[in-house]
Amino acid sequence: MARQRSGHLVFYGPNNRRILATDPDGNPLHECEWGSTASGKSRLLRARIRLEWGQWVGLKPEGLVNTMTLDLSKKPGWERLKPDDLRQMAAQAMRVPLDAVKLFYGDEDLIIDSKGTATIRHKKDAFYVLDVGLFERERFMACMGAMHWDRIDFLPVVELFQSLLPGTGSATFELIRGLYDDQNEGTPTPLRYRGIPTYPSEAAFRLFNSFFTPQAPGGNPFPIFMDVTRSHEVTWLPAPDPPLRYFDTAHSLCVTVKGRTIQKATRWDDPAGLPFVQAGSGVAAPFERTVAVNKGTLILQDRATRTEVPLQPAWGDFKESLPENRPLAPVGWATFFGGAPPAVTPHEAFSAVLLYPEDDTEIGELASQPFVADYLQDSFEQDPQLAAHLSKAADILIDNFDGAIKTCINLDRPRHYTVLYTRPAYAQKQAQNLWSELARSREFDLAKNISFLPTAGAQKAYRKPYDLLYVWISFGMFGDAHTLHKAVQAITDTMGREGLAFIVGPASLQSAFQMQPQLRILNTEPVDSLPTFQMHRTILPKARLKSDLTVFHVTKV
Repeated sequence: MARQRSGHLVFYGPNNRRILATDPDGNPLHECEWGSTASGKSRLLRARIRLEWGQWVGLKPEGLVNTMTLDLSKKPGWERLKPDDLRQMAAQAMRVPLDAVKLFYGDEDLIIDSKGTATIRHKKDAFYVLDVGLFERERFMACMGAMHWDRIDFLPVVELFQSLLPGTGSATFELIRGLYDDQNEGTPTPLRYRGIPTYPSEAAFRLFNSFFTPQAPGGNPFPIFMDVTRSHEVTWLPAPDPPLRYFDTAHSLCVTVKGRTIQKATRWDDPAGLPFVQAGSGVAAPFERTVAVNKGTLILQDRATRTEVPLQPAWGDFKESLPENRPLAPVGWATFFGGAPPAVTPHEAFSAVLLYPEDDTEIGELASQPFVADYLQDSFEQDPQLAAHLSKAADILIDNFDGAIKTCINLDRPRHYTVLYTRPAYAQKQAQNLWSELARSREFDLAKNISFLPTAGAQKAYRKPYDLLYVWISFGMFGDAHTLHKAVQAITDTMGREGLAFIVGPASLQSAFQMQPQLRILNTEPVDSLPTFQMHRTILPKARLKSDLTVFHVTKV
């Protein structure tokens, strides 16, 4: 066992491998289970990582393996091809450095049989939600390029990052930095970002920059990192003061400390499911939730609501910081709900992310919705006729799109949006994301005409005409022809003259539309044929949607 300068504890097992890290009070941060390869080399088998709001997530190295085959028998000289030749072909095709391909594809992942068929395996580390804190109740969450955990030699970016539970990225990098420090007691090894495909982003840069210090030829590393073809040119060395987490179970609180500053505080009994962030940085705090330190007290400010928590001696000595003193926005995210957020438990609020199976298990209803919403958003941007209709639309209904509400709302000018939701935690998360976008543009006036209502108010909402509708038919209604016809009748009645509607339901819905003489079907698309879903399948090739799930584009004549 080793006690760090911060008071954090690290416990080591055989071969001096980290098996547990805790804060000074013994609250666990992460656990590692190690094994050995056939050659006796240490190998990380799995890890559990505790998030700042108490949830555990699991990490399985090489937990996801995608396999593809290529017929090389028509290629002259295929008999002489070696794994290095396949790596060179892959590097050219994907426009990534050859050494990046070597990181992810070993000789055992590139096999050519006697008939010229190449079998290629792409191994990825997999993240899981551990519903009771154990792998026995795991749900796939996200993945990233398979790392060499016994010798950290690059920095990864997560795929399906929007499915990550809050705090997963920073908690994972806490583990990465810890293992890196264990392995680099002398001269630290410079690291580079590697990924196939390459996904540089501002969020990834910020995360890397919290734990490591970037260096790049020519000065500013950020634009180089953001260039897909040059991201690997930035080198990263360990930052002298990486973030440290401390748990205070008495106050259901976790604080993240960097240097002598509390960067973030999270209360896991908070039904908003949002953290408090450092005040006084010159930039408005997200959601106007700030954390400050004054006279030995931690001050948590949520707009006009102030909570004080005593600082714990184990956390160390902090610089004083006054609470943010700037005018509040005229509206908060709860405004979308008439000022009273829906009844949501803290766990539901923090857990409101969309998860996708890693196998061919049918994707759930909520997780299917972004494929349609993103496709429609692209269509409005690319189709002049749709763009013209949207520009004139004044009243819009969004019904049962709880997984993609924000994508259906265009903030280019004032419009009246009526949003009917069935899953309060996801509607709350969508409202928060919507408010965040308004905060960036300071266009808070647009919020006045956006109303989120539970489906109990659907009957009243359907009594007025709309210029544009987004309606998702619940999976539970797919086999009930009578209910489907009633839904189509309600949609027809509420559509304004020359109104447009995008309705997602079973293919059999077409007969219900054809029974409405006022409606004309402009287009139908199976959802599994949409480019947005096909892009998802490049990450999870076995992904499968509900059979016959179809998006209908109809107009009222």
